Amino acid sequence: MSDEREEATAAIATLISHGRREMAKVIVGQAELVDGVLIALVCGGHALVEGVPGLGKTLAIKSLARMLQVDFHRVQCTSDLMPSDLLGTNVLNMSNGEFSLHKGPMFTDLLLVDEINRMPPRTQASLLESMEERQVTIDGVRYPLPEFFTVLATQNPVEFEGTYPLPEAQVDRFLLKIKITYPSAEEELKVLEGHHAGHYDGGAEIAAMETIDTETLRQARMQLRSIRVEDSLFRYITEVVRKTRNWPPVSLGASPRAAISLMLVAKALAALDGRDFVIPDDVKTAALPALRHRMLLRPEAELEGMDTDRVVAEVLASVEVPK
Repeated sequence: MSDEREEATAAIATLISHGRREMAKVIVGQAELVDGVLIALVCGGHALVEGVPGLGKTLAIKSLARMLQVDFHRVQCTSDLMPSDLLGTNVLNMSNGEFSLHKGPMFTDLLLVDEINRMPPRTQASLLESMEERQVTIDGVRYPLPEFFTVLATQNPVEFEGTYPLPEAQVDRFLLKIKITYPSAEEELKVLEGHHAGHYDGGAEIAAMETIDTETLRQARMQLRSIRVEDSLFRYITEVVRKTRNWPPVSLGASPRAAISLMLVAKALAALDGRDFVIPDDVKTAALPALRHRMLLRPEAELEGMDTDRVVAEVLASVEVPK
């Protein structure tokens, strides 16, 4: 039976273990970031990474694209970025008088949107269709995006000048919000020693990574569908999400899409643990990254120092865990 379970989750385990090992050649520490972006890929979702500058967010995503051998584009967001800078535009061919599409960076497998909250609202809106429907519309014509299209966005939590808060419709399309912090003293020491020795400059380490074929990612996504979820856990997930909507400090709770995200991440965590079934602990672990960005707090709650991470913890503590 154990062999059957291992086979049922083999591709997921292979992808994540390979990713952890190879990305460790480039990134020191930041296990939550590495696991988060790998889980987002397995689930077919998008990830928002929040952390101060200099923690390796961009480098981690570039190394992920190298490992998977997929197309990768990076967009550095600024206040004057236009929708056409992402989508592309139709260009007139002077030789035949016909228009042809000049594709923008959106037409890729991994799209790194660096400092997404510096993108103006009109340009942010251009991501809504692509993130939900894996397609874009240009001049009334719909164009499908690649099979593995994934948005991995970063934002700085401490800079507010020149930034535009992401609207709820945008934030809700992210499967996960990954918060990363400063490395430990030992990890920071290792970074210094590595740079002194000529390592961790990014280029050589990324080039030395062992790649993995995209068929493994395709199989991992198929295997995720076979992870079993008992009826009691469906009810547990539903109750957790619904309670966020009535929690006193919360003005806007998690959406039905949040419940789907919570279930998907819990399934990925189960597979990562070598199981073909979800347990309550998977849901508890998945709750913070899957729900923290999908709630708005009341102003008075924010003034009292409340944050959504604390709300998630309180909601989980209030819901009876199925046996």
